Amino acid sequence: MPLIFALALAAQMSPMTTPVQPLPKGTGLPPPATEEAQVMAPVTVLLNGIAARDAVAIGEALRPDASATIATEQAGASTITHKTRAELLARFTPGPERFQERLGDPAIEIDGDIAMVWGPYTFLIDGKVHHCGYDHFDLVRENGRWKIQNLTWSSRTTGCEG
Repeated sequence: MPLIFALALAAQMSPMTTPVQPLPKGTGLPPPATEEAQVMAPVTVLLNGIAARDAVAIGEALRPDASATIATEQAGASTITHKTRAELLARFTPGPERFQERLGDPAIEIDGDIAMVWGPYTFLIDGKVHHCGYDHFDLVRENGRWKIQNLTWSSRTTGCEG
């Protein structure tokens, strides 16, 4: 009987642990040494290139045959535009305005040598919200380096947060 009492008392005194669920994808940037961070590296290069209005830097993040697709929503209508790599890079020329694209909490999925990054963004010009939407980056890994194969984004001017 004293043994049963001692075991019951010990069980009450030992801390109970609750299983912790893993964090859902898209809750923050991955640690630098992870494969997810390696996938994000060319996306970060691209975003920094946009901020610098530097087509050469943006081009470093892209595969030679990369392309872009834009789904624009304006006045209740939607248009889809497709751009070649050269047409995309031509959008980023030096100018007086300051560009900034904020990518919020991206989801990152990887399967072997293909990956996807998806997340909401807000695009600012001179610190003011210009448009927003979702970015979708398709990436491939060749020779150990991730490159962007395709960018797809939606663009709207309503419902954007600063």
